[in-house]
Amino acid sequence: MRKRLPLIILLWFFVDVYFFSAVCTLTSNSFILWGYWLFDVTIVVAVVNAFAGISRNRRPPQRLIAWLMALLLLSFIPKLVAMPILLIEDVTRIFRHFPPRSIWISQLAMAVAAIPFMGLLFGLTRGGHYYKVKTEILYFDDLPEVFDGFTITQLSDIHSGSFTSEKGVQKGIDMVNAQNSDIILFTGDLVNNKASEMDRWIPYFAQLKAPMGKYSVLGNHDYGDYMRWESEELQAANLRRLKEIHGEIGFKLLLNEATTIEKNGQSIALIGVENWGKGGFHKYGDLKKATINVPESSFKVLMSHDPSHWEAVTLEYDQHIHLTLSGHTHGMQFGFEFLGIKWSPIKYVYKQWAGLYKKNGRFLYVNRGFGFLGLKGRVGIWPEITVITLKRKP
Repeated sequence: MRKRLPLIILLWFFVDVYFFSAVCTLTSNSFILWGYWLFDVTIVVAVVNAFAGISRNRRPPQRLIAWLMALLLLSFIPKLVAMPILLIEDVTRIFRHFPPRSIWISQLAMAVAAIPFMGLLFGLTRGGHYYKVKTEILYFDDLPEVFDGFTITQLSDIHSGSFTSEKGVQKGIDMVNAQNSDIILFTGDLVNNKASEMDRWIPYFAQLKAPMGKYSVLGNHDYGDYMRWESEELQAANLRRLKEIHGEIGFKLLLNEATTIEKNGQSIALIGVENWGKGGFHKYGDLKKATINVPESSFKVLMSHDPSHWEAVTLEYDQHIHLTLSGHTHGMQFGFEFLGIKWSPIKYVYKQWAGLYKKNGRFLYVNRGFGFLGLKGRVGIWPEITVITLKRKP
C-alpha cells in the first residue's frame, strides 16, 4: 500500500482539480473555494504522516486511521463518480471552441456526487451495525439422517477493538440468538491486536446461545502480530489471555483439532485449524494434524479463517471436507451487492471473498464479517450473520 500511495494521491489530486472546475462554475465565494482545498490538503497531509509513521514503526492509533480512511472516501469517491459527466461535456466543448462550463452540467455533477456521498455517510456512521442475515441451504448425499435440517450460525471477524456502540453490538447479538440455530461457529479475529479489547464486550458475547454448542478458531489478528510488543513473553501472554476469553464467552476453541457433534447416535466431525493465509500471512494451520483422528467416512465441517486455505490446501486434501467456513476478507467493507451482482475491490486479491462457492463437490462459505477494521463502518458490504442449513438429498 505504501508503494501505491504516491499514485493514489496523484489520482486524488487529478480528480480534485477536475471537480473543482464545476465548483468554480457554480460559485465565486472565496470561503467555499478556499475551504474546498483546505479540507482536501489537510486529509492528504494527515494520510501521508500516518503512513510515514507506519513506515517508521510508529503506528498511529487505530481510530485515527479509521477516521482518515472515512474522510478520504468522502472526499474522493463522490467526485470520482461525478467526473464522467464533466469529461463528456469537455469532449463536446472541444468541438464548440471551449465555451465556459455549463452551469446545469455542473449542477448535475453535484447532484450525482451527492448520491454516493450520502451512501458513504450512512455506511460510515450506521453501516458498522447494519447487520444482514444471509441464509443458505446445502444438500449432501452422505449427510447423516438425523442431521437433516441441522442449522449452523456462522460469525466471523468480530474485531471487538473497533466497537464503540454497546447498543449496536447488542443489536447484533440479539439477531444471532433470534436465528435459533443448533450450533454457533466463529471463524476468527476476535480482536484487532490485544486480548484486552474484549474486556468490555465479554458480557455481550457470553449471551450467545446454541443448544449443541459454540465453537471457534483463531484469525490472523488474534496472534498480536500487527503491533510491537516489549517482549515475546508479553505477546505470548496476550495470546494465552485471548484463548481464555473464548472460554469465558462460552466457545470451545479448536486449535488444529477436531471434535464430534453427536445427535441421536449419529455424528459429524467439526474441524478447526489455526490461521493459514497465502502470501505474507502466517501458516499456523495444520489440517493434517487436525484430522489425524477423524474417520474418512465422517461428514466434515472445517473452520479455517482465511479462504485462501480452501484452494491451496483443502480442495486437494486426501480427506473429503464437505463444507469449509471462512471469513477474513470483510468484503473489504466496501462495494455493492444488488440483484445477485456483487463487487468489491477485494475480489482482485481473493478469488473467494464473500458468500458461497462450490468446487469438486466441496463447499466454501466466506462470511463478510460481524465487525469492522480500518474503515470506520461499512459501505455496501454489510456486517453478516450467516445461517446455513444442512440437508440430506432425497
